[in-house]
Amino acid sequence: MSTHTAQFPPLFLSHGSPMTALEPREAGAFMTRLGQVLDAHYGRPRAVLMISAHTSAQQPHLLAADQHQAIYDFGGFPDRLRSLRYDAKGAPALAQEVITLASQAGVPMQLAQQGGLDHGAWVPLRYLYPDADVPVLPLAFVADASPAQQFALGELLAPLARTGVLIIGSGSITHNLSLVFGRGGMQPIDAVELESSRAFRTWWQQRSTDRDWPALLDYRAQAPFAAAMHPSDEHLLPWFIAAGAGGREAAPRRLHASLTFGSLGMDAYAFGPAAPELAQALKSSESAAAALPAAPQH
Repeated sequence: MSTHTAQFPPLFLSHGSPMTALEPREAGAFMTRLGQVLDAHYGRPRAVLMISAHTSAQQPHLLAADQHQAIYDFGGFPDRLRSLRYDAKGAPALAQEVITLASQAGVPMQLAQQGGLDHGAWVPLRYLYPDADVPVLPLAFVADASPAQQFALGELLAPLARTGVLIIGSGSITHNLSLVFGRGGMQPIDAVELESSRAFRTWWQQRSTDRDWPALLDYRAQAPFAAAMHPSDEHLLPWFIAAGAGGREAAPRRLHASLTFGSLGMDAYAFGPAAPELAQALKSSESAAAALPAAPQH
């Protein structure tokens, strides 16, 4: 697959828990199809700029190593997870481009020669690009910065999306682990959705469709059950960075909606002028797959 300099729509992907790597369910199937559709319509990106909920710093920080490997930044999960690898090349040249953009915008940004991909990065990337053949540049964001500040960070990254860089924010559209583990034990992975989760995810889609940026940026005050769905908001902040890279003019498009454990939302969004094209390509791909004859049963 050739590398193109197409305009990739920035993405937000919900990675859920590390178990998504072993139990793909609907979100894993979607991310696999998403990778295939991106290849078919855009070619391979020259690099992925990855903003994961699990990599933050006191200032924006680029991990500009020549090589990455999976970091197992979790505990209490099956040992099999630690056998999964994702050895992707780094993108130090892209890091220099980002530093230049940040300098032009007057935004302090640090560069480190260290590498490593937390599970918020390697779990979705294993579905999108399972051969680990796309260079990755992790960007650590400031977790206590506001949604508006995250959006502004995304805006300075916007030129990269027009030059073959796939910008991905990775988190979860809803993320309250006390609801997953604290209601009499761990909830079944296919538990019925809580009404609070449904209300929040529906509100988010509606405000996105309406391009209601003031409401989205002020979601903690305006969204239903905001604090219940995000006791701390680091899993949602990458959404705003990806949205900023897409810009305010185009409405965010929800590409996928599913759920695990009754409250852990796995929704995915695309941003910018290319988002409608990607949404249509995914819809066509899904329709074509559904039209195929069923495999014979043995």
